[in-house]
Amino acid sequence: MARANTAYYGQCDPFADFTTAPEISQVFGEILGLWALIVWRMMGQPAAFLLVEAGPGKGTLMADALRAAGRADAGFAAALALHFVEFSPRLRAILRAKFPAALFHDTLDSLPPGPMILLANEFLDALPIRQFVRRESGWMERFVDQGEFVEQPSPISLPDDAPGSVRELNEASLAVVATLTARLVGQGGAALFIDYGSAQSGCGDSLQALHGGNPSNPLRHAGLGDITAHVDFASLAAAARQAHGLVHGPVRQGRFLLELGIIQRTQALARHMADWRGAADLQQASQRLIGPEAMGSLFKVMAVSHQSLTCLPGFAA
Repeated sequence: MARANTAYYGQCDPFADFTTAPEISQVFGEILGLWALIVWRMMGQPAAFLLVEAGPGKGTLMADALRAAGRADAGFAAALALHFVEFSPRLRAILRAKFPAALFHDTLDSLPPGPMILLANEFLDALPIRQFVRRESGWMERFVDQGEFVEQPSPISLPDDAPGSVRELNEASLAVVATLTARLVGQGGAALFIDYGSAQSGCGDSLQALHGGNPSNPLRHAGLGDITAHVDFASLAAAARQAHGLVHGPVRQGRFLLELGIIQRTQALARHMADWRGAADLQQASQRLIGPEAMGSLFKVMAVSHQSLTCLPGFAA
């Protein structure tokens, strides 16, 4: 999965296969920018901090975020140093043209020290998983050999689920959250994760792929399609707590965006649009982001932070 996604993002245009929230509506990125601004103020408005996006794509989210936050508070824009975690040379070229002052990283490990606010929308779902299947004889781990699934006895213990059950383990996501949390605890700041997945751990085969904009067998078109799996937010929250961080959420994306004023912002933009069709499209786009039948329920939002950052915006009890 890791090799296939590295090849895919390095040589293909992922936005020909799928559309992410920032591409659906500018309001999404604007809200995240204002969220980051509020968090910066809660941090005591440090004169210098890192604003990081993991998996920035074409930079749509960050462009909208910087525009909204910069208009609201020029001090925020003056204090930030922009960093992108993006290994794809093709996407880096697009981002450099839009953000010439930004610094780039293949992984989170090379980020410089200092207080940080990190945004990660649909980043964790593309990290590689391990998958286990419960057979009559016990748990088996799936591997890929010559383009086909093969199974070997599991080297780790798992719950005694019914035969046929599938469990997934995303060690890469757990490592990202644990490492980030330890850094935030020591240096200050917060990280916001938005992705599709479950708030509770459980069974299920969520491995999926897109090729040419259509669902595909994950083992076909390897390196030419996007391969993802649902995010286990409960496990990520446990990893963050073990690293002594403060966990906020997870909550449904619809609830998060509603609490942060997506309806009000959408209506304000729509009122100033001369074209009624454009205004209707904008409102429809926001409904897609918050509607439970669309992205509002499947997508979850979770933040981890320094212990001093209690009651982050969007996570009211």
